[in-house]
Amino acid sequence: MNVSTNVPLGGPAEPLALRLAELRGPAPQRSLNARSLAALAANPGCHRRAVLDAAGVDKSVLAARLGRPAPFGQSPFAIARGLVFESRLKADDHAALLEPLRAHLGVPADDRTPLLVPDLLHRSGPAVRADRTAEALARAAADPDAWTLLDHPMLRLGVAGSTAYLEPDALVVHGGRCTVVEIKSFPVLDGSADPAKVGAAARQAAVYVLALQHAAAAAAGLPLTDDPYTEQRLPGSPRTTVLLVCPKDFGNRPTAVAVDVRRELATTRRQLSRMTGIGRLLEALPPGTDFDLAADQDGAPARSTEQLTASVEAVPAAYSPDCLSTCELGFHCRARARCDDRVEQLGRGVRGELGDLRTVTGALAAAAGAGGSNGGDNEAGEDGDGEDGDGAHEAAERLAYASALRAEALGTRAPGTEAPGPEALGGTA
Repeated sequence: MNVSTNVPLGGPAEPLALRLAELRGPAPQRSLNARSLAALAANPGCHRRAVLDAAGVDKSVLAARLGRPAPFGQSPFAIARGLVFESRLKADDHAALLEPLRAHLGVPADDRTPLLVPDLLHRSGPAVRADRTAEALARAAADPDAWTLLDHPMLRLGVAGSTAYLEPDALVVHGGRCTVVEIKSFPVLDGSADPAKVGAAARQAAVYVLALQHAAAAAAGLPLTDDPYTEQRLPGSPRTTVLLVCPKDFGNRPTAVAVDVRRELATTRRQLSRMTGIGRLLEALPPGTDFDLAADQDGAPARSTEQLTASVEAVPAAYSPDCLSTCELGFHCRARARCDDRVEQLGRGVRGELGDLRTVTGALAAAAGAGGSNGGDNEAGEDGDGEDGDGAHEAAERLAYASALRAEALGTRAPGTEAPGPEALGGTA
């Protein structure tokens, strides 16, 4: 479970916050949480998602207004399974959870060093809970010999002029440092789990690690280190290896997997820094762009579907098929990619291999041996003089060469034709 609420930072509203509020309109602000911040890290090049999330626009409602609602979100069955598994772990004074914690973190099993579980005021508001968590974390970090378990702590993280309140499943504090513990309901079979689910959990845990790093640096009066791969060994600072606690095989007995999240942490920091400098993206928007989802006094939408579509298309997107499982606008962006014949619809790998070929039609024409044709997509170099045109020509030649070699290997080459020699591509025989 992770809860978050965005609230403005203290003091008068800054121009950036006012501009983002204008983009959102009078509709309620959508809160950022660990999942949404992790999704930003999964596709850091998407300006569209960065702008919409920074403005707090409800992308589910926006997708429905655009005519392509997404069946997005966790399955109710998965949520229920996760809640049941977590409740079993934390029953009887966290007895089942302590087993993997002892195996991986060294939590003592005897009563001479008891595990402290302070009350974090779970029924209070997020601000009160965050203050209580900070106090409990500071107290636990000040005693290097004590073992402390913070059950559902509340963390703060500043994002684009707002404070996001984040709730990891647990923190274990010992030796002045803390370890993030995330409880997931997907199984670990024969010592390994689904890589996609582990990756998603690692990106989510990296958000918690980043929030703890900011808190530890602020408490010590120091800036956050510039290198995301370097741990600042400050009181209360987190380790960059997190612990995922999951069911073992097909039962409910827990097991734990240690995951290094330094790479995900670096990506998250980079993407959030882009959101901090999101003013540059807003400056590029045409006048009149907004994502107002509210209704007028008569109950009719304030902005028509055509107006919302124009506003959405004014912000560049970086679509890939992965977006269908991480972003509410994934189906809309896929439809646009298909209508525009963009190669992005085929995935990041294919997009990277095709170089300057931007359309599926252009790629097919190049594979068929149509020279340097780019399918009418070469905007910067239609006359063949620009760098983009040269890049597209080279990519087309290489694609035609690879296609000819494949046809020859499969024995499907037309009689009287042969693959161009590698010298045509600047290589040697």
